[in-house]
Amino acid sequence: MRFTPATLALAAVFATVSSVGISQKPDSQILARSLEWQAKGDAAHAAGDLQHAIDAYESALAVDPRNRAVFVALGDVAREQGLQGKAVRYYQGALVLEPTDMTALGGTVEALVDRGALASARENLSRMKTLCRGECPQIAQLSTLIERKATAQAALSAKDVAPAPDAKILAQQP
Repeated sequence: MRFTPATLALAAVFATVSSVGISQKPDSQILARSLEWQAKGDAAHAAGDLQHAIDAYESALAVDPRNRAVFVALGDVAREQGLQGKAVRYYQGALVLEPTDMTALGGTVEALVDRGALASARENLSRMKTLCRGECPQIAQLSTLIERKATAQAALSAKDVAPAPDAKILAQQP
């Protein structure tokens, strides 16, 4: 009798944990209407009509918020618009649904590099390296991208620290 409260609590925990696993559906079970909106967004994106692409992608998410590919597509559109912070948020939405999504991780790295957040980009790149088994050409490309940006920032910083001598200042010296 002394174990009854503990047994009931343990049973409640197991029931809760098992129901979470049942409620999540794989990508293959995304609602068809969401996939239709996603296709419309893909067509608009390919045509260069970013606003209509965004509208269609947002409609796809309204129909089925588990459509991870739409989060990635919205992140790509946001990056094209120069909205790197927004892009990172969309990619994070995809990573909430699937933490090992290499496309979303790669998009996050690219957006962070464009934003100048190289330390965070390197952290995400190391996460990708951990997840990748074997050859991953995307990792090599992203690593090169990070190094180029780091070199460019270092050159810019050195230029800002040591400005070129001004002709007026040189002429005024005795």
